[in-house]
Amino acid sequence: MIARIFFLIILAALLPDIYIYRRYLRHRFDLGLWQRLLWWLPGAAMVALTLVYAMIDNFAPDNLTWFNIYLFMLGLVVVPKVLFVLSSLMGRLVRRVFGLRRNWGNYAGLLLVLWQLYVLFTGSMIGTDRLAVNEVTIEFDDLPAAFDGYRIAQFSDIHLGSMRTELLERAVAEINKQHPDLIAFTGDIQNMRPQELTRFAPVLARLKAKDGVYSVLGNHDYSQYMPKLDEAHKRANERLTRSFQTSIGWNLLLNDNRIIRRSADSIVVAGEENDGRPPFPQKADLCKTLRGVSAQSFVVMLQHDPSAWRRSILPKSKAQLTLSGHTHGGQASFFGWRPTELLGREDAGLYREGNRALYVSTGLGGFVPFRFHMDPEVVVITLKKSRN
Repeated sequence: MIARIFFLIILAALLPDIYIYRRYLRHRFDLGLWQRLLWWLPGAAMVALTLVYAMIDNFAPDNLTWFNIYLFMLGLVVVPKVLFVLSSLMGRLVRRVFGLRRNWGNYAGLLLVLWQLYVLFTGSMIGTDRLAVNEVTIEFDDLPAAFDGYRIAQFSDIHLGSMRTELLERAVAEINKQHPDLIAFTGDIQNMRPQELTRFAPVLARLKAKDGVYSVLGNHDYSQYMPKLDEAHKRANERLTRSFQTSIGWNLLLNDNRIIRRSADSIVVAGEENDGRPPFPQKADLCKTLRGVSAQSFVVMLQHDPSAWRRSILPKSKAQLTLSGHTHGGQASFFGWRPTELLGREDAGLYREGNRALYVSTGLGGFVPFRFHMDPEVVVITLKKSRN
């Protein structure tokens, strides 16, 4: 993770310190040796830690506690200086162009830094504790009559390696309180390794629904984030991740489908393996997933990555409802705008194309425990037969 961008982090840690020291500290204050050391020490420490984490073979270290502290310190020590310096440089340019007496970019930079610190502390210490239960009603022309009012509870992206037990317990209790007909989990049960999962088994095993719990794998549920493992260990880890889900009573769908019956009517719950754009795993087999499913069937498709909806599910199948996760809604929303909107057309919430729909859950957790105005969510979807 850090190895991919370590050079940029080092530049961000050093260059703003040099600019601020030369521009504002060296000539205006008579700094002693210890004061100068105190100025340079935080940036130097961040550079040293960045180099250490850049040498880790895996996506992230085994101990995520210290790694998350490191990420928090980047937001506390490095990012504010970057924002101030960029504002200051922009202010200098404006001052020169318009002949102003003051560099108003400095004042704008201070305000920007205060706002960024507010986002950092709110997202790290408050946003991850909230839990939203979002209810959605979706109408379909061809929904079988016996399934009018059918309730699906969806949750996604729990990332148990970073999940607090208390939040997961609340989420499980909220799901059960809804008395859903079916529970759907749409991938990313772990961060990197199956060893993260065991202690959460008693909590997840409490999930109950009339027609059971159905799940699929997400990009984090394979071994790509531990590239130095040999193939035998990768396959063993993936088997453990899959067997964990079946051991707690979930129906894990690996390019497979199941039929849910109500009297003479039925719907199909289908689940693809992850179908992501590179570098994410591409394990889906749509033909295999829908094998034996008639063209007249009503299909609920579980697919972790929502980008697959337009790439394959819409053009190559007749699945009426697709449930996805993966994006986390960017884990942040700034005045209604989400960073993930830059990466994909469908990144959070409900989308329609004629009689077909996609719901993208923003998830419960995340590899990095941070949420700003993007609360962890449980989704309760009620299927209704269109009266038109």
